[in-house]
Amino acid sequence: MRALINLTLLALLAGAGYVALTQPDALPLRLPWTQPEATDPARPDPPSPATGSGPLQNLGDTALKAAVARNPVSIQALKAREYPGSALPVRQTLAPGGNYTRQVVSYQSEGLRINALLTVPRGTPPQGGWPAIVFNHGYIPPAEYRTTERYVAYQDAFARAGFVTLKSDYRGHGSSEGQALGGYDDPGYTVDVLNAAASLRRDPRVNPARLGLWGHSMGGQLSLKAMIVDPSLKAASLWAGVIASYDVLATDWNPPPGKKRTLDAVNRRYLRLLSPNAYLRELNGRPIQLHHGTNDKDVPYSFQKNLADDLRNAGQGVDAYRYDGDNHNLSGNLRTALNRSVQFFKENL
Repeated sequence: MRALINLTLLALLAGAGYVALTQPDALPLRLPWTQPEATDPARPDPPSPATGSGPLQNLGDTALKAAVARNPVSIQALKAREYPGSALPVRQTLAPGGNYTRQVVSYQSEGLRINALLTVPRGTPPQGGWPAIVFNHGYIPPAEYRTTERYVAYQDAFARAGFVTLKSDYRGHGSSEGQALGGYDDPGYTVDVLNAAASLRRDPRVNPARLGLWGHSMGGQLSLKAMIVDPSLKAASLWAGVIASYDVLATDWNPPPGKKRTLDAVNRRYLRLLSPNAYLRELNGRPIQLHHGTNDKDVPYSFQKNLADDLRNAGQGVDAYRYDGDNHNLSGNLRTALNRSVQFFKENL
C-alpha cells in the first residue's frame, strides 16, 4: 500500500509541483495536492494544504527525491542538459568605455538567438586570455527591457578592472528570441546563463579556466544554480539575491497583507529539495560573496542570511556583507560594494 501511495504522489509531484516566483506578486505557492486560489467569488474556497496527517505523510524520501529530479527546474534536471554555447557574432558596435570596447553580440541557447552586451578590455591580455564574468541582471519586465539600459555602472566597474563581461538579455527580453517565462519556475533563464558561460569559454580572448558570475536579485538565484550545475565556474558575487531556500521563499516573500503562509511537512521537504540551497556541498569550496541592504523593499535581507547559514552548514565558506539602511540596488554603498566585488574576482579568478 505504501508503495502505491508513493507512486501516485510521485506522478502528481513530477507533473505540477513548483513555486511560482517570477516576481513577488506571482506567489503564493502552487503544489500538486492543493488547488489554485479561487479568483471567482462565486467559486468555493479551495481546500486547505495537507495538515501533516494521512497518506502524504507516508511519502518516502526516495519517491520525493525522484519527483524533484523530474521537475525541469531542479538541479538534477539542469545537470542532465547540455550547454554547448556558440560563437559570439557582433550585432552592434557601441561607444567604447574608458579602457574597453562595448558590443551587442548574440549566442545560441536551445536553438534560440540570445542577445547580450559584451565588454572586452583593450590592450594585451594576460597569458591564457582575459578573466571573464557572466553578468546576470535582475527581474525587469521583459517588454521594458533594453540591452543597453540599466546596470551600466555595475558592468563598467568590472570592465575597467580588466574583466571581459557578458550581460545576457535572457530569452524573451529585448530582441532575444523565445518566451520570457520567469527565472524560478521555468529553467529557460538558467539555461541561457549556462550557455552564456559556455560561449565565453569558447571565445579565444577569454581564459576558459577563469570564469565567474555576478548576479543581482533574480540574477543571484540564476547565478547560484549555474555555479552548482557547472563545476568549472570559479566564483560568484551575489547582490540582493533571491537566494533563500524555496520553502522560505514560499512563506516569507511578500505574503498578502494580513495573511501568513504556512507549509506542511511534505510541501516543505519537496521545496527544500527543489532548491539549489540543498546542493551547496557541490560547490566544493568555490567562493561565494554576498551583498545585501537591510532596507531592501524588494528582496528581504533575511534571504542573504538564509543562504549564508546554508553555506556554512554545508561546510562552505562565504563572505557576506550587510549594508545598514541600504536599498535593493545598494545605492548608498554602490562604490564600496563594487570595489569589494572587483577585488573578490581579482583574488578568485
